[in-house]
Amino acid sequence: MSAGDKIKNAAEAAKGKAKEKAGDATDDRDLQAEGQAEKTKADLKQAGEKAKDAFKD
Repeated sequence: MSAGDKIKNAAEAAKGKAKEKAGDATDDRDLQAEGQAEKTKADLKQAGEKAKDAFKD
């Protein structure tokens, strides 16, 4: 996984977490779900990149 990919995924996960927390604070279920989805998407990307890296070695 390149450094750029790691930064993008971390930023996407942070953005999702922020949306999720904002949804919690405002009791906005749609925003909360959107944040969870973004966070999950970033986590899956990270896992996929780690798997690729493991097979490259």
